[in-house]
Amino acid sequence: MKPFVIEETTIAQVHQAMKAGELTCRQLVEEYLARIEAYDQQGPKLNAVITLNPNALEEADALDRKFSTDGLTGPLHGIPVMLKDNCDTFDMPTTGGSASLEGFIPEDDAFITRRLREAGALILAKTNLHEFAIWGETISSILGQTLNPYDMGCTPGGSSGGTGAAIAANFGLVGIGTDTINSIRSPSSANNLVGIRPTIGLVSRDGVIPYSFTQDTAGPICRTVEDAVRVFDAIAGYDPADDETAWSVGRIPGPYSSFLKKDGLPGKRIGVLESFFGPQAIHEGTNEVVRKSIAKMKALGAEIISLKEEIDSGYLASEVSVHLHELKDHLNIYLNALPEQAPVHSVEEILASGKYHPGIEENFQKAMALGTGRPEHHRRLAERARLQTRIMKLMADQRLDAIVYPHQQQLVCKVGGSQIERNGVLCSVTGFPSICVQAGFSAATESAPLGVPIGMEIIGRPFTEPTLIEIAYGFEQATHYRKPPLSTPPL
Repeated sequence: MKPFVIEETTIAQVHQAMKAGELTCRQLVEEYLARIEAYDQQGPKLNAVITLNPNALEEADALDRKFSTDGLTGPLHGIPVMLKDNCDTFDMPTTGGSASLEGFIPEDDAFITRRLREAGALILAKTNLHEFAIWGETISSILGQTLNPYDMGCTPGGSSGGTGAAIAANFGLVGIGTDTINSIRSPSSANNLVGIRPTIGLVSRDGVIPYSFTQDTAGPICRTVEDAVRVFDAIAGYDPADDETAWSVGRIPGPYSSFLKKDGLPGKRIGVLESFFGPQAIHEGTNEVVRKSIAKMKALGAEIISLKEEIDSGYLASEVSVHLHELKDHLNIYLNALPEQAPVHSVEEILASGKYHPGIEENFQKAMALGTGRPEHHRRLAERARLQTRIMKLMADQRLDAIVYPHQQQLVCKVGGSQIERNGVLCSVTGFPSICVQAGFSAATESAPLGVPIGMEIIGRPFTEPTLIEIAYGFEQATHYRKPPLSTPPL
């Protein structure tokens, strides 16, 4: 019998192998642990994993025993998950990437963690993030800088870059990120992955360390659209502990996996947001890759409409997004509710402890001078509402099913740099859904032998994830732009 190849495998392939008696959950977990051992702190030293689940093999054995008597225990039976370390786990520390929370184990799971386990998944590891998800380069005081497996001189995007690098390097089968401004789509774009930022209200934030309740959400980061959708099916839905998810009731049209249609593009009207393409020489490589992907959509039967609407993503990030205005108050809600044994209970105590990466201090200090309910916060919320209507009207006037553009106008930044010109803020500010898909690679270089990955965002109206899934899956199945990085080959 040929050994099962875990690199680039999918949920469906794993379950097929389990049913055929060719693979156990223990074997799968052992192989992923071997890859983490070989490549996370050795070899390319991606530095993506904060904590390994110390009980992973025992949990795998338990899942195998259940399988032997009952078959698959759920839609994610035995699937190892790389979970961003701002999602609570009752059996492992949850640090937010901060030394100020080192060693702290929450009393229970986040809603999405619990949903994953109920679906049969196994939490294999907690991944690095930009500390408290505050920016986009994935550097933290708990672990340091995570590297991009396609180019060791680049960041993996962020803030969910630990999940992005780990899934790209085949450290686990599926991943979870969170997203306040760009943080699911950014590592998906930078690591040749698929990321789903759902409509606000579809996925609970209960038990996820908050940044901005107005903009926070969580979602899958995976190698394929199908796997991302299967994870999304497991985590979407109403949670009484997150009031916003009441909006999801009656809005989930059966399993999202039923919209995985290879012919998802014919007849779709897709707008191209021209103002989200950079005009300078540094943007040419990204523009060329994304334009080719849009031409492919047209060739597959989509109707492409050029949109001249002037929207400035930089302005949205600096003048409309409420992330810094809500950071102190909303993070304090989580910290204040932690049990007595937690090392900190407020942003003020984090700052007083000195146990944080100096790179986040400026944003923390800005946030300390801001707050919710103030005139500037209200002004931004009003502008947010106007932007929501503006995008809805644009789509209505042009009879659009979706809008596309490059996630980032230029390549992901180098280590030591800062992310700029990211377009993901449009969906973060509006709360509208977005799927980032692989669009291709930049030109190959000595440090990036395949090139640096480039992602394309597909966005829609609230709760139109089914339409976005049809488009994303139809595009992916016709293009297959996913390539594993050369830095982490099969063992």
